[in-house]
Amino acid sequence: MHDERRRIEERVERVHTQRIKPAIHSASVPFQVEAWQAPGEPVPFEEAAAAPYEPFAMDTPWGPPWGTTWFRMRGQVPAEWAGRRVEAVIDLGFVGDWPGNQAEALVHLTDGTPLKAVNPLNQYVPIAHPATGGETVDYLVEAASNPDILANNFAAPTPLGDVLTAGDKPLYTFQRADLAVLDENVWHLDLDLQVLRELMVHLEAHDPRRHEIMHTLDRAMDALDLDDISGSAAAVREVLAPALAKPAHASAHTVSGVGHAHIDSAWLWPIRETKRKTSRTFSNVTSLADEYEDFIFACSQAQQYEWVRDNYPHVWERIKKSVEKGQWAPVGGMWVEADGNLPGGEALARQLIHGKRFFIEHFGVETKGVWLPDSFGYTAAYPQLAKLAGNEWFLTQKISWNQTNKFPHHTFWWEGIDGTRIFTHFPPVDTYNARFSGEEMDRAVRNYQEKGGGTRSLAPFGWGDGGGGPTREIMERARRLADLEGSPKVVVEHPDAFFAKARDEYPDAPVWAGELYLELHRATYTSQARTKQGNRRSEHILREAELWATTAALHAPGYSYPYDKLDRLWKTVLLHQFHDILPGSSIAWVHREAEAEYARVAKEVEALTAEAIAALGTGDAHVFNTSPLDRGEVVRTADGSLVHTVVPANGSAPLGAGEGTDPVTVTGRVLDNGLVRVEIAEDGTLASVRDLRAGGREVLADKGNLLRLHTDLPNYWDAWDVDSHYKNRYTDLLDADSVTVVEEDPLRGAIRVERSFGKGSKITQTISLRAGSPRIDFETDIDWHEAEKFLKAGFPVDIRAPHSSAEIQFGHIQRPTHTNTSWEAARFEVSGHRWVHIAEPGYGVAVINDSTYGHDVSRTVREDGGTTTTVRLSLVRAPRVPDPEADQGRHRFTYALLPGASVEDAIAEGYALNLPLRIADAAGPAEPVVSVDGAGVTVEAVKLADDASGDVVVRLYESRGGRAEGVLRTGFPLAGAQVTDLLERPLEAAATEGNAVPVALRPFEVKTLRLTVEK
Repeated sequence: MHDERRRIEERVERVHTQRIKPAIHSASVPFQVEAWQAPGEPVPFEEAAAAPYEPFAMDTPWGPPWGTTWFRMRGQVPAEWAGRRVEAVIDLGFVGDWPGNQAEALVHLTDGTPLKAVNPLNQYVPIAHPATGGETVDYLVEAASNPDILANNFAAPTPLGDVLTAGDKPLYTFQRADLAVLDENVWHLDLDLQVLRELMVHLEAHDPRRHEIMHTLDRAMDALDLDDISGSAAAVREVLAPALAKPAHASAHTVSGVGHAHIDSAWLWPIRETKRKTSRTFSNVTSLADEYEDFIFACSQAQQYEWVRDNYPHVWERIKKSVEKGQWAPVGGMWVEADGNLPGGEALARQLIHGKRFFIEHFGVETKGVWLPDSFGYTAAYPQLAKLAGNEWFLTQKISWNQTNKFPHHTFWWEGIDGTRIFTHFPPVDTYNARFSGEEMDRAVRNYQEKGGGTRSLAPFGWGDGGGGPTREIMERARRLADLEGSPKVVVEHPDAFFAKARDEYPDAPVWAGELYLELHRATYTSQARTKQGNRRSEHILREAELWATTAALHAPGYSYPYDKLDRLWKTVLLHQFHDILPGSSIAWVHREAEAEYARVAKEVEALTAEAIAALGTGDAHVFNTSPLDRGEVVRTADGSLVHTVVPANGSAPLGAGEGTDPVTVTGRVLDNGLVRVEIAEDGTLASVRDLRAGGREVLADKGNLLRLHTDLPNYWDAWDVDSHYKNRYTDLLDADSVTVVEEDPLRGAIRVERSFGKGSKITQTISLRAGSPRIDFETDIDWHEAEKFLKAGFPVDIRAPHSSAEIQFGHIQRPTHTNTSWEAARFEVSGHRWVHIAEPGYGVAVINDSTYGHDVSRTVREDGGTTTTVRLSLVRAPRVPDPEADQGRHRFTYALLPGASVEDAIAEGYALNLPLRIADAAGPAEPVVSVDGAGVTVEAVKLADDASGDVVVRLYESRGGRAEGVLRTGFPLAGAQVTDLLERPLEAAATEGNAVPVALRPFEVKTLRLTVEK
């Protein structure tokens, strides 16, 4: 037989594209259209309905960036269309085919009921099926003219990312607003051809099935009357039917499809636009559920449900009905799909608590899995926290983006730092926006790494990132692929059903222990530093407010615990941990608003804390310690004087209850407190740090606190990525404008270093040493005006450290300092929380911070044979896409060097730097609400139970990485104790001995205790 592949394939493509697709809508009549441009921000439907409308013609430009235009569309179904399927077809002037980053609209009835959204791949609104003819159609359409931030593939900065800079030039030209007849035979023919063509081109050239499909398609084209597409469509489908009816092989892979609409809670659009995106997408989804009984849609992010509940009650009611019918599956059990690395431990717990509780309260559904397809790597704390929240499975996708190494599993057990394992799946289709294309189905099978062990994988289908969701065309593809030779079998089912089947067939799946590190998007640990600082500070001040509010509720008559306020404030912080806000990868508008929200949270939380402390009663000045460890520390009073004070963990003490310490001396550029001696060089770097407790050991191998400015132009995704070549070009900031002694007090000495560099940037650092502490602080004030630069602070330490330890949620992880393998080399930039620690046997050093996350640790061997291990903190970046002014302006933060530090010391100073002591004229309670005896048993949260029962909830964990035993004692009469899950539901009774609860923890174990107060 002659090889006619090229002729046939080109013939089919042309006829399909140029003749069949245009015939899907066989007849149309235009709507009469009027328009009203809403001034400023979006308005309620009632205001839009009462607005004055003016005639509007097709091919007219409309829509300034971030604007809202309301269109009134009126039309009448022609009488001759009776018995046919009629729908509205609306093209706002769409660009490309991605629904999420351009014009979108929500179609309403005139009474305000939302019907359905329109976007590039979902332009229809059903009218009648079948039509009777003569129906009057009257719509109000809310159209958002969101700009295409992704234009030119992120190649250049754009001012369109903020309404303040975007201008007012119309972005779109309205193309079509018609009533039209859907020719169902032609529409189904189009889908038949799509499925067979795509299957054919992804089969091997030697596969007989490919040639069978090809010749079937050729015969089908012969049966098509090009002058009467509609009239011949049924006959063409009969030719294709045998090829579509051949069943899949018995051993064919099974793809479990679940509808999905990934909606970034903010990214290339602000939060206010996401609220509208949810209404549009969820309207589409509930409409599709009415049309397809076999459709199932999985949707995460309780925050988005709450927005719909509060702003679109009609859509909310439709969601509830779909949940009841089993077609809508709440998943994920988190408040938002948060970043997987940066939220603190308690914040990550609250993500799960608030998300799970929302679905239980509103739908009676307890979600079983964590649904996090798009975060930029995943902390090794997740398995334990997920299990403690009652989850059975974990889903991710983003690891497929690895730049260097291919992740070796798709279905596996993921083991966390404490040993907890959770069944995890990573879809081999390599997308969470699947559409069941031939290329996707081929990739899912070829890519699947569990062949011989498992036979199934998951495919979330539907347009996403900016929403849109599944379409009827995708559902039709799924139906055709349910049992088709040459393709995997597709079944639409709930993700819980998939995970149960996958676990049953593959119980001995391989184990991956530790973090799921994404070998890409490493700059998200640093970009938009003020957003990250706002998150870190918010997490800690909320801890502070809860502790002192609990203390006041137990000890201050008449004080009322602020349940609702704390709940609202926590949810604000959780929202901004979304995986494109906290990582710093959103447009300028998002980060401008995030900084304002963090400032509001700080103001409100400060008022709550002050109110709680004031309720404890007036008295002499006391110092309040929110950290879980006793502290002896120098504090500065309101009049500027310094006092050394010792304060118990989670408690308070009178100001000045300190012990005698050696004074700090300042001699030239040398600070000495009897514990360490710090010499500042003329260029402002650290020339020497000697640990006097270790016989004067020199800590540094070279200049310390070396500020290095790197050129930083990643290959792609500016705000997300830092590529390894950034290290190759840099400038060391060694020209100090001034080095000045600014404080000489027996309790504190400080030297200020000022530098100017680059394009008008300035750095002022106050290097200080306090009495009684070896910690060297670097209070940093940066006025930053660089572009495409990356600033790091390096500490080359004379230690041969085989690995570094970095704090993560409820523990820490170790990473090798060598690069023996490509996996280790790929970790050239990593994340951590409050501290990084390096050590050799007998001696260690920690670097502490109050707001940075990114860092790198490297190791070199000197000519003298000694080893230098260098820890470098990532301080600030200057990406220009998607926010051209990212990180510009003022930054204030503190980091510290801690010589002679154990891991326990790093933990203590990490808490101390992030939870500064508070001085107030209030008499604190005689003893803390809770105190703990036992090394490694660390209290992370103290609060009242969420059910307002008055019970006290204490979350603690083992912080050192070893077994720990201790006793928790209460500062109130204890009636009983229970161990609970994260949602404060009892798991088992806890033994009590008077006001004491014995505690035993395995390494890094998290435990929640619910303590009943004796009445």
